[in-house]
This record gives sequence, structure tokens and C-alpha cells, in this order.
Amino acid sequence: MYIFVSIFFSVVILFILYLIYSIFKQKIKFYVTGLDNGFSFNDLSLLWTVSQICDLETPVSLFWSMPSLTKCMMQLTSDIEANPENNTEKNQRIISKLFDYRTKLQNESDSKKGLTSTLALDTKQQLRIVFPGHGVFTSKLLNNGHELIIEVPRQKDMITIPADQWVGSVISVYLWRKGDARYVFDTVVLKNGIFMGQTALFLKHSYNLVRTQKRKSIRAQCQINAQLFIIKEKVIDYSVIETQNGYKCVLEDISESGALIRIGGKGVQNVQIKIQFTINNMLVVMFGIVRTVEFNQETNQSLLHFECIHIDQEMRNEILRYVYKMLPEHEKEVLQALKMTDEDEQNEEVAVQDQQKEDKVEELPKIIDNEEVTSVSKVPVADSDIIDETISIF
Repeated sequence: MYIFVSIFFSVVILFILYLIYSIFKQKIKFYVTGLDNGFSFNDLSLLWTVSQICDLETPVSLFWSMPSLTKCMMQLTSDIEANPENNTEKNQRIISKLFDYRTKLQNESDSKKGLTSTLALDTKQQLRIVFPGHGVFTSKLLNNGHELIIEVPRQKDMITIPADQWVGSVISVYLWRKGDARYVFDTVVLKNGIFMGQTALFLKHSYNLVRTQKRKSIRAQCQINAQLFIIKEKVIDYSVIETQNGYKCVLEDISESGALIRIGGKGVQNVQIKIQFTINNMLVVMFGIVRTVEFNQETNQSLLHFECIHIDQEMRNEILRYVYKMLPEHEKEVLQALKMTDEDEQNEEVAVQDQQKEDKVEELPKIIDNEEVTSVSKVPVADSDIIDETISIF
């Protein structure tokens, strides 16, 4: 009998606990999620109340749904505006946290945003096409269906390669997607034909789009003898040309924004230096900072990763001419395509700004009363005394 009573009470207790959990399930989940996202118990008490006032069907959606979060933020703001006594430091802190959290959600959303296949490309999308060995072409997407149908690519508004000569070729397509990012994908030209009365190319869809960042400086490998000088002055005179010898070094790659420098001895990062060398009989002087150092103890040499912070414009242009000349042909084509997609992005920004100006002009009459608004050779290693001096200076 005693055993049955014990079992009965255990079942009752479990049933009561189940009922409590069922009733407060949403609230428990809400608090656990909120605590995981950095909100305090006091914050969550207020947010829970707000979620009930906003009549959110799923209160926990406040932590991952932009519309729910925005709705509650507006509710809090409106309540403060209507009742000034609610404009407390605590409530302002909550709103500030909600804004920060909304920014976090937006950034996470943006990082996940993007194309996974060409099936999502919009018609009229501007395309920059690299046909290896032939250069960079411009085209436009005419239709997106079983295949991608594009205009016959042009160079300087002229069809330089007939449609039939594209068939079977592997090409690289670069594009700037409005409001998103730059993409590149490789595909095959399946056939040529007629679409809506005009000659077109039919491309195979791609499910391997690469979302790329803005173009960075292009580096070219080289072997250029140079002189390195340590900058000790607090105020740098960028016009000074050194006439005395510095530390002998070799540039192993170069761009207008920096260089990879090999030098004897052990270098140290974050040192201000300048390097002098000649390219095509022009003296080039670059001022900057050693960002990182790779030291080889066996050879007693260092690779200095040098970031340029100042260079004369004419010297910069000379480096760019040298770099571009040294690039293999296929890399030149890629560089040109990237530059053209950068221009597409800039054109979009200008168009958006122009539209915003037009919108403001259209709104003015509503605001202003009755106003009309119209391979590597041996690297020279510095002498031992120079190496020792380099170490002490670095």
C-alpha cells in the first residue's frame, strides 16, 4: 500500500512539473536564448513584457528575426515618445542594446547573403568576360533559363570574335551584382544561336560562384637591387634623396603598395624605413613600415614584408607600368576584368546617389510652402659590420 501511495505522489509531482513546464515553456526558452546572447535577467524581463505587448506569436524570434526585433524596437520607442516618464536611463540602455543586436543580426545576414549558382542572376546583368588568349569582353545577360543566354561579347563596342568561334570555349565571367558583391565563375559556351531576333551565346550554368573582395594591389615577382635606410626622424622629409649607401638588399616582389625585401641579418617588425632603387632608369623612393619579418637562421637573412605609406605619384606610376609589363598575359586579362567590375560598382554608387538627390528634390515641394524646386639569383648579403649594425638599429 505504501509503495502505491509513493508512486501516486511521484506521478502527481511529475504531472505538476510537466504542467508548469508546458505553461512556461516559451518563457524558459526565451530567457535561456537571451542569456546566451548577452542580455541580463532585468533586460530580459523588460523584453519579455515588450514581446507580449507586441503580441509576438514566437517571442524567442526577437533574437533572430529582423522584423520581430524592429517591431519591438518601434514599440519601445513609441512608448517613450508618448510617455516621457518612461524615458529612463534603463530603457535607453535597452534600446541601445537592441540596436547593437540588430546591427549584429544585419551583419550576419549580409555575410550569408550571396549567390550560390548562376540560376539567380537577373536579366540585363552586366558581364565582363575573359576569353583566355583573346582579352576581356563586355556582354549582358539576355535570359536566364535552361542556359544562360548572353549577347555576343564585344570589345570597345565591336564584335571582334564571331559567335561561332566562341562555341566550346571555357571562359571566366566576372560581374558586380547590384547591392551585393563581385562574383566570378568559369563556364563553357555550349552553342550560339538567335534569341529575340539577335545573335547570342548559350552558356552552361555554374554552381561554383566565388564571391570576391575589392581588388587589391597586384604584385610582380622581381630581383631588383636596392638600398635600405632606417628612418629615425619623427618628422619625415619625403623629398630627401639619399646620396650615401644604405643597407644592401634585394626586392623579391613589388607593387605600388609595398614590397618583399631580402636583407642580411635579423630584422624587426614595425620599423620605419625607406628603400631606393631604379626601375627603367628611374629612381624610385618608397617610404613605409616593416610589417612582418621572416628570419632564416641558417642563411642569416630576413624577408621583410614592407608596406609603403608614401611614394611620389610619378614613381608609383612607373612601378605600375613595371608590374603590368611583368605579369603573364592571363593575369593581365584577369586584372583588366577586375578593374572593369570595380567601375561597374562605382557606376552603381553614382546612380544611387543621383537617385537619392532626385528623391529629395521631389519631396521638397511637400515641405516648402508654395516653392518650386526645379627564378632567383644569389642574394647579396651585407658585410658583417653592416649586419651587426642592422641588428642593433632594428
